[in-house]
Amino acid sequence: MADNFFLNRRNFIKGASASLLLSSFGTYGIEYFAQEKPKRVALIGTGWYGTSDLFKLIQVANVEVVALCDVDANFLNETALLVAQRQKSGKKPKLYSDYREMLEKQDLDIVLIGTPDHWHALQCIAAIKAGAHVYVQKPISVDVIEGEAMVAAARKYNKVVQVGTQRKSTPHLIDAKKQIVDAGLLGKIGHVEMCCYYHMRANGNPPEQPIPDFLDYEMWTGPAPLRPYDGIPHRRWWRTFREYGNGIVGDMCVHMLDTVRWMLDLGWPKEISSQGGIYVQKDGKSNISDTQTAVFEYDELNCVWQHRTWGNPADPEYPWSFKIYGDKGVLSGSTMKADFVPHGEGEPIHFDVLYEKEKYPEDLIEKDNELNAAPATRRHMIDFLEAIKNNTRPIADIQEGHISTASCILANLSMDLERPLIYDPNTRTVVNDPEATKLLQRAYRGPWEHPHPDNV
Repeated sequence: MADNFFLNRRNFIKGASASLLLSSFGTYGIEYFAQEKPKRVALIGTGWYGTSDLFKLIQVANVEVVALCDVDANFLNETALLVAQRQKSGKKPKLYSDYREMLEKQDLDIVLIGTPDHWHALQCIAAIKAGAHVYVQKPISVDVIEGEAMVAAARKYNKVVQVGTQRKSTPHLIDAKKQIVDAGLLGKIGHVEMCCYYHMRANGNPPEQPIPDFLDYEMWTGPAPLRPYDGIPHRRWWRTFREYGNGIVGDMCVHMLDTVRWMLDLGWPKEISSQGGIYVQKDGKSNISDTQTAVFEYDELNCVWQHRTWGNPADPEYPWSFKIYGDKGVLSGSTMKADFVPHGEGEPIHFDVLYEKEKYPEDLIEKDNELNAAPATRRHMIDFLEAIKNNTRPIADIQEGHISTASCILANLSMDLERPLIYDPNTRTVVNDPEATKLLQRAYRGPWEHPHPDNV
């Protein structure tokens, strides 16, 4: 039944008039990119979010997905069938288990990267050097120097790199920024709170087991430390280990910090401090913090992050969110809604999430699809395509993604070192802290070589 739906939907798209498609995107809009000459596209990482990103691109642009890459043959074959059903040509992409071979053999316009965090830098830089523009998921890196190298590569080879921090393309948050922040309704802004209270920290104790035939675990691990195999790591189990990422701060704070920075036009924090650890959930293998606070300091403004992967949220209406406090009111925002509450006179203003289920009915049967995020990702893809066409910077340019990612990485380093850190992007050092500076670059497992901004 699902196969027939996809085939019918594909035929419908072929014959649909532009007026039936959403046109409220950017300067050119979906009609323009639906009629362009097809761009040759590849995806590295065919799991949940990489595949979802690819489907959103297919929805808004005339693309030909010519290649897919994954170290999991099951993921790869499953996504290949879905792509053949989704894209206009009906063709099945060529399949690869090594992204280097794919980039060498394919002439690509766009590469999407949806792999675990520890792979983002190497794959992004390789795709840029192969001549492609890149859409890379957040956080962009697992250490600060990786991020610096990614920015350097994008600039050196003049490629557009869009980061998957799509809150900047979220309709109700765009409206809240324009109508509340930009309009001055908050007054003097003096404090920001950000949080995540989701119980999303995997905390199991699975036994070691044989590596399945369909998975190249050596290649999956790549430059990261090689852990004993205890289950399919790329089904979110990897997120609970700092060998592959930066915990809840790297995964969830990066979104909210990036959103606040965009709304308030903030750059690098002046100083970053953080405290936390594993305070409650001590029984499992997970080594990421279950409780953590971080402070990102700006002039006359502190942006404070808090997460707990246990207990109840401080505000059940906003369990993963930001709150911007001004002397005239407060703006709360999440992926689902936003609310402005004035201090004193005035009426509260509410903003609701936009769904596009009627325009894109295939959203309803996409496995694990985040319906609330789908409109934002589609707009993010259009912004990406416009930047490619105009040779301009996208809204979530790699430099902005680097600042948000590196700030979260530095928060974890501050927690580890038990002291505040001041990062100087001009010298790529932590000011007056040689020990912290050495930790800006992780050791890579051989034979992989760590990228550096001076020699990309």
